[in-house]
Formats: sequence, C-alpha cells, structure tokens
Amino acid sequence: MKIVPIVLAAVLMPLWGQEIKLPANLEKLAAKADETVDVSLDGSMLRLAGRFLSDKDEDSAKTKRVLSGLQSITVKSFEFSSEGEYDKSDVDVVRAQVQGPQWSRIVGVTSKKDGENADVYFKDAGNGNLGGIVVICAEPKELTIVSIVGTLDPSQLADLGGQFGVPKLNMGIHVGGKKDAR
Repeated sequence: MKIVPIVLAAVLMPLWGQEIKLPANLEKLAAKADETVDVSLDGSMLRLAGRFLSDKDEDSAKTKRVLSGLQSITVKSFEFSSEGEYDKSDVDVVRAQVQGPQWSRIVGVTSKKDGENADVYFKDAGNGNLGGIVVICAEPKELTIVSIVGTLDPSQLADLGGQFGVPKLNMGIHVGGKKDAR
C-alpha cells in the first residue's frame, strides 16, 4: 500500500456526499485475502465516538468537530498473496458511482510497470466544503477503497488521519502561516 499515502495526500481539498454502495462481492474477497481491514461507521456511530473525545485535548477536539459533519466512513482493504485474486469489475462498480456530474476525479495514477492504479474523487458540497471523498487504490496484490461521506472543510481532512483506519499524514500543512508538524 505504498501508493495510498501519496493518494491520500492529494485528497486535502473540498465536497458534499451521497452514500457509496460497495458491491457485495467485495465481502467475498476477505476469504481470499491474507490481510483485511474493514471499517464501517455510520453517522450515529461517528457521533457516539465523538462523545468519547475530550474537548480539552486539541487533537481530540479537532477530530470531534470533523466527526460532527460526517455521515459515514468506510474502509475496505485487502492484501493477497498472489495476483489476480480480485477482478477489475469489482473496482469498476465503485468507479461507476462517482462518474456523475457532481463528482470530479482529481487524481489518477496509473503505473504500467508496477500495475498500481489509484483514483481520488471529490464531490463538491459548495461553500468551499467537501461532501464526499472516494479513494481507490488497486495494486496487483492489494485493493483498498476508502469512502468518507458528509460535510468536510478541506482543512479538517488531515485531522482524520490516524482515526478509524484513515492513515495519518505528515504533510507539513501550513496553518496560519506556520508549518504544522503533523
């Protein structure tokens, strides 16, 4: 999953979302996979998780603010011992859902050498906010799909890093003219 941090770094921008329906056949991939990550949090679970976060700790308070605008976080990741364990059609079903006029593909990475492909899709929520983010990383032996639905200020996206299966990014984002040491 070496391509995942690069793609997620590109995700730091604006959208408003609809629930992305992951195909049922993705669940069957877990039986073939050596490693599986499966995170499915709906709005009520995200609000419940937010209640356990302290307003006194700055990082917890930021995460709590982000969670308040989200409807769901879904992460499905499969690592296989050999190539060909999943089919391109498994990924195409997800891509078809983000082809509408509200969605924009903002990153597309294709490597013929390594067979690694990654896409990042945003849905614009207006007012400079994001409404949905879908990240698809398809490698010969790995498949990862991340869907974040709900209203998000782009500056809050990095605050999800390290939470709920979303990788923490050390991007040195400039906040208020100073470099942030995330």
